[in-house]
Amino acid sequence: MTLLGVGARLIDVTSGKTLAGDELDAEVTRVGAALSLLPPGALFARMSVDLGSVLNYLGAFEAGRAIALIDPALDADVLAGLIERFRPAAVLSAPDAPAPEGYGVTDGHWVREAGEGVEPHPQLAVLLPTSGSTGNPKLVRLSRGAVLSNADAIAQVLGIDRHEVAPTSLPLHYSYGLSVLNSHLVRGATVVIEPSGVLGRGFWDAVNEHKVTSLAGVPYHYEMLRRLKFDPAKYPTLRTLTQAGGKLRDDLVAQFNDKIRAVGGRMFVMYGQTEAAPRMTTVPAERLAEKLGSAGPALPGGSFAIRREDGSETTHPKIVGEVVYRGPNVMMGYADDETGLAAGDECGGVLPTGDLGYLDEEGFLYITGRLKRIGKVFGNRVSLDDLEHAVRSASVGIDVVAAVPAGDKVVLFAEAADKEICKDAAKALSERLHLHTSGFDVRPIDTVPLLASGKIDYRSLEAQV
Repeated sequence: MTLLGVGARLIDVTSGKTLAGDELDAEVTRVGAALSLLPPGALFARMSVDLGSVLNYLGAFEAGRAIALIDPALDADVLAGLIERFRPAAVLSAPDAPAPEGYGVTDGHWVREAGEGVEPHPQLAVLLPTSGSTGNPKLVRLSRGAVLSNADAIAQVLGIDRHEVAPTSLPLHYSYGLSVLNSHLVRGATVVIEPSGVLGRGFWDAVNEHKVTSLAGVPYHYEMLRRLKFDPAKYPTLRTLTQAGGKLRDDLVAQFNDKIRAVGGRMFVMYGQTEAAPRMTTVPAERLAEKLGSAGPALPGGSFAIRREDGSETTHPKIVGEVVYRGPNVMMGYADDETGLAAGDECGGVLPTGDLGYLDEEGFLYITGRLKRIGKVFGNRVSLDDLEHAVRSASVGIDVVAAVPAGDKVVLFAEAADKEICKDAAKALSERLHLHTSGFDVRPIDTVPLLASGKIDYRSLEAQV
């Protein structure tokens, strides 16, 4: 099976170029042939939202070269550390900086000068870092089969066919953005490559010009679209909304579901992790209103169980524990350095997600928090996710908030809030949890920092505590 289904098209807004049919196949084959000549090892591709990055990815995938998708804004020292640990065959679309030791510059790429290198496992196709722009990330190892099976399952539940037109509303190095690309191309649909993103004027011009049919967004995008009073009636061909990348407030899910249904459209809420290539669930659009708050049932081919504290698993409804997923899209495992790239499947299709949740009577999953998103207030364990939700629902005027642990208290950063509103939020938490207000340090912040994926950059906030 190939990622390029019959009829697949790429429309590059920047250059005005369209690739489809034999021309697209030939271009992907040409790029893949060039990449095949590089030294042994994985390829690193700095994935900007442009045609060249998409072709590098598709060329590597179709040529059987393992490729790591790297944020082009990755800190230089983090990139240097990854290169030292994984010794990639090349860094495609390299930074405008001196090449690291042992690498030469060829056609804008850093190419390793030494011929010897670890051959990645033959099933290994895609590598994605486990963290954002800081830290010492491991790489998630995704097999060709995992990527293709997930693309096909997503296409199946969303009803994607050759008539669909999807824009690049998300970064391509981010697993959700990559899954939009994969799930459309595999069904012969069209992907519009537009770099300015959902908040850029050029993006919406492209939506109308190229008759875009769907929009994918993370919670931050929907928060911004609400503020901008987004009206799907202004975009006659846009009739599908999808949301993943974290839990969106139930009231916003209901609001956007009502908006898109009013013009004959549909909204899908999804849940996933990079380690699952990346989607695991989708709430059927026709059941979204009645299943508000749910992440949905498992995708075709997948299943869920709930792991209790004693290690046993159950599928009985309403029992809360760690969510465990099983499916053909589960990663092969992690890699800490280049030797790990040669390893085979270490997961056996089983992924303990690290998320807490439960199943209902119909097998719909509800996520309640993270195992590790825990703080302490005067010795009392509290869910940081629950604290954020409590602040947003306290009607004190805070929509965007991020909670991080700080010793025996919790610091909550409230976007665009003044000191009085912060005091009101701390008081609301104190009354709700019956703990003194001094345990909740609510601080105003101009803008809560985000990763390129649109998720909150908790690590940078922890550094401010």
